Amino acid sequence: MKYLDNTRRLIEMPDLTYLPTRLRRGFSEEGAGKDSPGSLNGFTVIEILILAVLLTIVALTAVPMLSSAGTMQLRAAANIIAADLEYAKSMAISRGQNYSVVFDQSSESYQIEDQNNNVVPHPVKKGFNYIVDFQSDSRLNRVDITGASFGATADVTFDSLGSPDSGGNVTLQASGTTVTITVEPITGYISIQ
Repeated sequence: MKYLDNTRRLIEMPDLTYLPTRLRRGFSEEGAGKDSPGSLNGFTVIEILILAVLLTIVALTAVPMLSSAGTMQLRAAANIIAADLEYAKSMAISRGQNYSVVFDQSSESYQIEDQNNNVVPHPVKKGFNYIVDFQSDSRLNRVDITGASFGATADVTFDSLGSPDSGGNVTLQASGTTVTITVEPITGYISIQ
């Protein structure tokens, strides 16, 4: 075995001479040990692994952003409806009177009413009634209320114990995806499926 210098080695075997790939460029028998500038142009395994990890991280952050706006609006709308049903139920319990959530499929909207069928004021938007209209809200305008069924009506009323007058569900659709918000009878448990 012969050594050319500390950084390169030449392995000689009968009928076989091997020099590592990174060292072949700029190597010739006459100029053994001489390097031309820029002759080491390849990537190391570590550089390739780092690049693969970075591309994986970029892909994992980009994929959720590529999901359709309609699907994202659908999830948001389902969460809003579930929260508003919980709000009506908690209002009924805390105030000791009935509160209803009334859905209107034709106008893609719903509202929260007190026991006298008056729309309650919105707790956050001062001066506004508690009416949620998907068509006029640019954050939810791709979502359709395709069904609201609580017994024979499209509204659910919670009593002072938080129990609904009837269990049922609200069905939403956007971008070919359907989500159902369910209100369990007796317990009033609200879930999204």
